[in-house]
Amino acid sequence: MTSKKPLYEGKAKVIFDGPEAGTLIQHFKDDATAFNAQKKDVITGKGILNNYISEHIMLAVAELGIPNHFISRISDREQLIRKLEIIPVEVVVRNVAAGSICPRLGLEEGSMLNNTLVEFCLKDDKLGDPIIAPEHIFTFGWATPEELEIIVEDTLRINDFLTGLFLGIGVRLIDFKLEFGRYETDDGIEIMLADEISPDNCRLWDAETNEKMDKDRFRRDLGGLVEAYQEIARRLGVKVPQID
Repeated sequence: MTSKKPLYEGKAKVIFDGPEAGTLIQHFKDDATAFNAQKKDVITGKGILNNYISEHIMLAVAELGIPNHFISRISDREQLIRKLEIIPVEVVVRNVAAGSICPRLGLEEGSMLNNTLVEFCLKDDKLGDPIIAPEHIFTFGWATPEELEIIVEDTLRINDFLTGLFLGIGVRLIDFKLEFGRYETDDGIEIMLADEISPDNCRLWDAETNEKMDKDRFRRDLGGLVEAYQEIARRLGVKVPQID
């Protein structure tokens, strides 16, 4: 890890100043958390796997014409990224009922939804990331209607792309979480995808067996998290260093 003082440390990543103005270094930790950090552990190699997998997916998303903060991978655990003003709204995309929506709405895990569901949560760990409506987002100035329109449009395009990408390697994309931010350019403010896309923030089930290949292996004490992440990387064709 860089010797600089962290600007921000989250549950799975640490952010440092980058080498140039407008850049940051994103360091992937091995820390695993669940249930708003009520459950914690350190799983050796998880950060490396997420770094490589997220790099692969962010590059693919950029090829769709959807801008994101990723610039380059600079080590096994670190990425050079653009410095964004993070919008404090988490975007949750659900294709299949799983996770918190099941007890919240009395749904059976694994049941298909009639359509892709996009939900919004306030990005605030102290409040437990509560679900919010677009009206909350506009009322409290977290994003404008125009910004939210871009976010939702990009989110649905990403979902369509990732659904096909994962299905092509025998994996079902159940749900996932995205974050976005504002990036200042010479032409004005641009909305960009931020954070990461990895098995840490996607629910991924094997298409034939429905075996969980994501962080639910940690949440539910199933074990084999690193092996599941390695299998996702292998199927995607991502070459990852050997995890000791």
